[in-house]
Amino acid sequence: MDNTILYEYGGGLYINLTNACTNKCKFCIRDFSGIQGYDLWLNHNPSVDEVIEELKKVDLSKYDEIVYCGYGEPMIRLNELIKSADYIKSVSNLKIRLNTNGQANLIHKRDVTPELKGRIDTISISLNGRNEAQYNEICLPELSGAYEAMLDFTKKVKAYVPKVVMSVVDTYINDDDIDACSKIAENLGVEFRVRKFEG
Repeated sequence: MDNTILYEYGGGLYINLTNACTNKCKFCIRDFSGIQGYDLWLNHNPSVDEVIEELKKVDLSKYDEIVYCGYGEPMIRLNELIKSADYIKSVSNLKIRLNTNGQANLIHKRDVTPELKGRIDTISISLNGRNEAQYNEICLPELSGAYEAMLDFTKKVKAYVPKVVMSVVDTYINDDDIDACSKIAENLGVEFRVRKFEG
């Protein structure tokens, strides 16, 4: 099995850093359709050097943005994310987006949000629950306190990332839940997006 570190989707170039994740979301694309044309199951976590070598092989100027998103949680590999983002910023003017479950501070047992400053332009944080009970039911987090940690991460990261978006997937929740989630994002002063389920 080859390691698919980079893949294209829409107009973006996506970086797949790991298959590991602290959630087992019921709607996760890895358990359903996957990404058309790509096998994103990694045989090993790529090193910083491997990621940069792959980036050197492509013409970055043809993409609209770079996105950290694969089958796992990119911020588990914080060092690799930061160093590869620094490389991208050193060779291009591309915007970088990070899709995350927002549990990085819980995972690393410290506030890592300052490390995203100047590196990440947009961060999309998975909300997926109007309260902790619903979040736990849908996202099946491995770490206790994941929901509150995600909300706290969102508050903190606003100081370092220009565009912060909270998102929900439109399955396992109803319109009232989506409205409640929208209000959570509004109260936190961030944008809100509803994503279509791609099962």
